[in-house]
Amino acid sequence: MTTWRGATRAELQRFYQDEFPHYLGLMPDHVIAQGPKEIGMAFNQSYPIKKADAPSRDFIRRNTRDQSNGGREKPVFTGISDGSCPLVDFLQQPAEADPLGDTPYGLADPAVTEQPAPVPAAVYHSLAYWDRSHIVTIDIDAKDLAYDRAIQDLDVEDKERNTILQEAGVIDAPPEGFPYAFGDINQALRDGFAIRDILEDDFAAEETMVVYSGQGCHVYLLDDDRDHRYDTQSRDVLATLLTETYGFTIDRQVTVDSERLIRMPYSLHSEVCRIVQPIQSPEFDYRTTAKPTCLEVHDEA
Repeated sequence: MTTWRGATRAELQRFYQDEFPHYLGLMPDHVIAQGPKEIGMAFNQSYPIKKADAPSRDFIRRNTRDQSNGGREKPVFTGISDGSCPLVDFLQQPAEADPLGDTPYGLADPAVTEQPAPVPAAVYHSLAYWDRSHIVTIDIDAKDLAYDRAIQDLDVEDKERNTILQEAGVIDAPPEGFPYAFGDINQALRDGFAIRDILEDDFAAEETMVVYSGQGCHVYLLDDDRDHRYDTQSRDVLATLLTETYGFTIDRQVTVDSERLIRMPYSLHSEVCRIVQPIQSPEFDYRTTAKPTCLEVHDEA
């Protein structure tokens, strides 16, 4: 039986130290070459910054270009396609390699805090880009599919979402305790490839990508739109078409918001211990194929 659980701190450390660097050569061009404006990182536990009396952070965003000196921005995360680069350093040692480390808003030195050094529980890149139009992404989340499925046969008036999912049997279905069933992830992948086909057939999209996101999938429209940069209105029209005309369940805000952050390919989705990655078929075996090697000595096959 395949286990489905959150990654431990030690497993997260092992993944970004030992495994993640090997995926850099597979990283899509829209991440390594075309320059997302920001990298985001989430922590399982809030971590202090250097500024006195400032609240600790459980999520940080860092620009990928340094704009402090005016003029053309200087790249911060250079050499991303190499085995050793500032991005890898940042993921392996967020506090020590923080681009804001010499400012009051940088992460505090672990040597002077009472907390262990932070490790990334999730890693993101922005859909906003420096030298090309912002990328359009459609997010299909298994938990949203499960909820839509649950409310079809229930009287849901005045009931909380978790209560609805529990009464529909979703919470107790494998993987137990999660707000969706494995079948909802399978449906998300099928919907993702159906949406990709719509983009290619109806919108003449030339470059698309479907990414297994850990608990669903992301569909990328990667064509560059230099004239309109996929403005909010065009994104809103696309989201409306997919939901109202075709009937897909998507996270509308991800499609409409051009400044959104999205999970970085080949990062680890720590809630389910699976690697986010581009896929070629809705039959992708995420339960085993997306499993990182850092878990093999701990999980059942």
